[in-house]
Amino acid sequence: MTNLLLMAGVFVFSFVVGYFLISRIPTLLHTPLMSMTNAISAVTILGVLILFSVTSTRSEQIIGSVAFIMAAFNLVGGFAITDRMLRMFRKKQREGKK
Repeated sequence: MTNLLLMAGVFVFSFVVGYFLISRIPTLLHTPLMSMTNAISAVTILGVLILFSVTSTRSEQIIGSVAFIMAAFNLVGGFAITDRMLRMFRKKQREGKK
């Protein structure tokens, strides 16, 4: 139970700190920031896989599963949006030129 409270406290603390940091980022830096959050989501997925490799309680498994789903959704969606934004900056090829 102590581990669960510690994890919940870390989550709430990181949520508050993350909210205040991200709210002060200029819009010009949102794309690089999105790429960095994709990397953080990948680390979260690795942490969940490590959690699943050891014996854990049912509540830890549920929280880990929710974290895995949310991180995977953020990772895939973030890369899709980043790719879409980067395609806006590519030059369009003309039909006559290769």
